[in-house]
This record gives sequence, structure tokens and C-alpha cells, in this order.
Amino acid sequence: MIRRSKSGGVGIASACAVVGVCVGCASPSSGGKGPREVDVGKVGFLDKAVEVPDGTRRRYVVYVPHAYAPEKLWPAILFLHGAGERGTDNEGQVRVGIGRAIRQREATFGFVTVMPQCAAGPAWWTKESEKAYAMAALAKTRKEYAIDPERIYLTGLSMGGSGTWTLAADHPKLWAGIVPICGRAQLNKARRIAHLPCWCFHGAADPTVPVKHSRDMIDALKKAGGKPRYTEYEGVGHNSWDAAYDTDALYTWMLQHQAKEASR
Repeated sequence: MIRRSKSGGVGIASACAVVGVCVGCASPSSGGKGPREVDVGKVGFLDKAVEVPDGTRRRYVVYVPHAYAPEKLWPAILFLHGAGERGTDNEGQVRVGIGRAIRQREATFGFVTVMPQCAAGPAWWTKESEKAYAMAALAKTRKEYAIDPERIYLTGLSMGGSGTWTLAADHPKLWAGIVPICGRAQLNKARRIAHLPCWCFHGAADPTVPVKHSRDMIDALKKAGGKPRYTEYEGVGHNSWDAAYDTDALYTWMLQHQAKEASR
């Protein structure tokens, strides 16, 4: 069972420590107050639920930094898990990927992190219903917490890596940066997302999603005028996400980028 916390969360070398500044130091837009925080005083991994367009309620998890205070604007991450974590327990998506990385650095991770769980069976993050649910979870989090609209990042692994390419193209002005990990190529979306800061990861020996998928996407982005960053792990199989999310420089890189066209 995934440990939840009312006063303590989980654990990544904070971007504060890496960058040397507080990631939540942006002030709310002029003349306004930060959004109402519904879980006053609660930090760590929190169970949430949102009503999706078809009228049903879907659960998800939000990680709230230990230092969270609604007087400041905070960067946020939307994380899309892989196929093995699909279900309804609202825990599988927190066990792997960014959730694992956060737990290893419990007290210092400086991003509000939204972790929806894709439905079981044949559902994929590229399916319209699952995309709508993920975006609804992010939208509700933005209402409940003081999220900086210019510092919202999208990442996912395997099936979630494919979902990252897709959601990035669906909302190309929303994201400050994207981090797709070992996902299947979405070459027809390259031109639409070429402007986005992108850091892609893949294992060179991946037997599940061949590394050619990421190589082809990176080439397509470059041909479309983009300047993506790419890390390929020699000898690594499908699980390239542990190394990727354990890369402290990744979070520093995120904070170096802002979505200038994002709507407040």
C-alpha cells in the first residue's frame, strides 16, 4: 500500500537545492490572491477525486511539497504512468516513475505533482476519455493550489511517454516543458510541439518500445525546428525511467523553462 501523509509526503533532491533558489518563490499575479487550498495544512501524497466529462468520479493522487504555502506560486508536474499501473486502486501510479523518485527525497521535492491513474483493460493515455480525465485532474489541482501557470510540466513513461507526446500536441501552449520517457513515436505531432522544451529519455536495449521510437521523434522535432534534448542509456532495457527521474539536473532543467503564452 502506498503511504499517505497528512503532514509528511515522500521524497527528490529539491529543485531548490539544485538551483539554489526556492521553486515556489514566484508571487501570485498582480491584484489577485492564491487559489483556495482545500486540504489546509496537508502535504505529501493526497488522495483526490474529480468529476470527468461523462459524469463519473475518478480518483487521482496529488503530491504537495512539504514547504507548500498558498501565498506563492508553485511549479507543477502532470505525470502519466505506464501500462502496468492501470487500474482503480489509486496506488499503482505512485509506486513507479516520479512517485518513487519523490519518495526517495521526501522532504525537499518542490513541485506540486498530479498523478492520475489510467483505467484498466484496453485503455491508453492516448484515448480521449483518459486524456480528458488527466486534464480534469490537473485543472482541479490548479483551482485548489497556487500553481504557476507558466511553470506546468508534462512527463510520462512507456504508455505515458506516448501520452506525453499526445497531450503535448493537444495543448501546445500550456506546457513549460515536456519529458517523454521510452514512449512510442507520434511523428505526426512533431511540428505542433517542436517549439516546446523537451528532454527525452530511452534505454538503448529496450525490448518493449524499441529505442528507434525516441530517435525518430527527436529527429522529427529537429527537422521541424525544435531543439530537443535526448539522453539514451547504453545497455538499459525498458526501465529507463528510474535513471531519468533520479537525474537531479532534470528538475533544474524544468525550472529553466516557462510557458510564456500560458494563460493566467
